Amino acid sequence: MKKKIEHGALLQHNGTITCLEFYGTAHLLSGAEDGLICIWNTKRWECLKSIKAHKGQVTSLSIHPSGKLALSVGTDKTLRTWNLVEGRSAFIKNLKQNAHIIKWSPDGERYVTVITNKVDIYKLDTASITGTITTEKRISSLRFITDSILAIAGDDEIIRFYSCESQKCLCEFKAHENRIKDIYSFEREGQHVIVTASSDGYIKMWNLDLNKIKDVPSLLCEVSTKARLTCLAVWLDQASEMKENSEKAATSSQANEDEKLSIVKKKKGCLTDKSDKTSERKRKITPKKQKLEAPLQKKKKKRNSSA
Repeated sequence: MKKKIEHGALLQHNGTITCLEFYGTAHLLSGAEDGLICIWNTKRWECLKSIKAHKGQVTSLSIHPSGKLALSVGTDKTLRTWNLVEGRSAFIKNLKQNAHIIKWSPDGERYVTVITNKVDIYKLDTASITGTITTEKRISSLRFITDSILAIAGDDEIIRFYSCESQKCLCEFKAHENRIKDIYSFEREGQHVIVTASSDGYIKMWNLDLNKIKDVPSLLCEVSTKARLTCLAVWLDQASEMKENSEKAATSSQANEDEKLSIVKKKKGCLTDKSDKTSERKRKITPKKQKLEAPLQKKKKKRNSSA
């Protein structure tokens, strides 16, 4: 991404790729119309395992934050849990309709499925539905802002924030002039940012204050791509961020070192002043001592001669 150089193509699926998700920097999972889920090693770009996941197409997949589990939904009306440690199916749940989105919460305690305009919220412990959110239009994109707050975009120009606990809408605002196709969110330097892409060709970035979740997010910037956007991916330059942080840490540590050195110098200055004073005292004392020592030496010589 830094040099904007294409590595190449991964040819394992037979059919359109429908979903992709990275886990860390070492693995990538891909799902496609051929019903396969492929697990890739991103260092050597080789397919570690190919799983026949669904009888129909794989429509969406999501990896648990631990990296040990994955969920997938397909056009065979099933929700499947995968054991990624052993590379096998762990659980199959039949759905009444085909789900087109599935997503884990950041803490991995819950997950959601999207069927047309309905979001079902599941709890990991029980694998049962704890609540349902229904919107007027078909849902095109969904994102966890926190462990309990969802950002939902449908086939309209409005973004809505919902609570997973109460299933109530916390805030809604018009983000674009046309339907929103995708949402992404990230946190950087304590700032929560939402990125949206729309069929109107605009990509927009919004600043969200979680302490004032009911307030409309403020627009940070926007760009017109003059294209009919269908999806969005955000690349965060972690290396430069780490470099910035390390530079900040280095400058702060350098400042601390400088401060310590100045304190030490001050202390040394105090010590030298004291030593100078004591040496001056010694200098003043020495002539008196010499006067006392001279008669004592004379007495000793007299005694020796009489002996």
